[in-house]
Amino acid sequence: MSRLQGKTAVVTGGGSGIGLGAAKRFIDEGAFVYLFGRRREALDAAVTQLGPNARAVSGSVTDLADLDRLYETIKTQRGGLDILFANAGTGSFAPLGEITPEHYDQIFDVNVKGLIFTVQKALPLMAAGSSIILTGSSTGVMGTPQFSVYSATKAAIRNLARSWALDLRGTGIRVNVLSPGPTRTELAIEVVGEEALDALGATTPIGRMGDPSETGAVAAFLASSDSSFMTGGEVFVDSGLAQV
Repeated sequence: MSRLQGKTAVVTGGGSGIGLGAAKRFIDEGAFVYLFGRRREALDAAVTQLGPNARAVSGSVTDLADLDRLYETIKTQRGGLDILFANAGTGSFAPLGEITPEHYDQIFDVNVKGLIFTVQKALPLMAAGSSIILTGSSTGVMGTPQFSVYSATKAAIRNLARSWALDLRGTGIRVNVLSPGPTRTELAIEVVGEEALDALGATTPIGRMGDPSETGAVAAFLASSDSSFMTGGEVFVDSGLAQV
């Protein structure tokens, strides 16, 4: 397929997991992709895997100077930006009674503050027909024990998309949320554990964990003109976990 032929995309948190899965699919469909993340080694390995239509820029979404450097690089090399997949995120467990200011700050700084400025700083490079995709989560619409702060950030992202769809009225720029469920990524395995993830996947209607390539396929749909009549919406790729 070539739905994204000639398009320029940014994927934050693109060195592994869902970000890497989306980057691969974007490139397969014709896009040129910039991967942005904190782990230079992972980014370099991803670029080697993805080939000549991928570039890496290292930095953190919590550092506004890093974001400025990312977008200045894209402006210089490509002139503009068609697709932004604001995917960088973090999470850890803390039950009510054990939540600390440090826990709150770390998760909200990356998942909400970082996402806000990732999007806001990209806007000058985007034109009519561009697509912004925000990574949400099935936890944003569910109660999840010990995971309330992370879940609250994903609920916040859902409302950001609704509000930004109104802010972007008349620009031709669309914004939607892609909300994964149990997906086999390095971060999910690190936070939840592989056995617990497999057990969670087994409880879903499809009965298994998701693969990042499956989420990437939906990201490509939201990035393309096939979703041209969608904005302010949310698409779940969660094996039905939050749906039934």
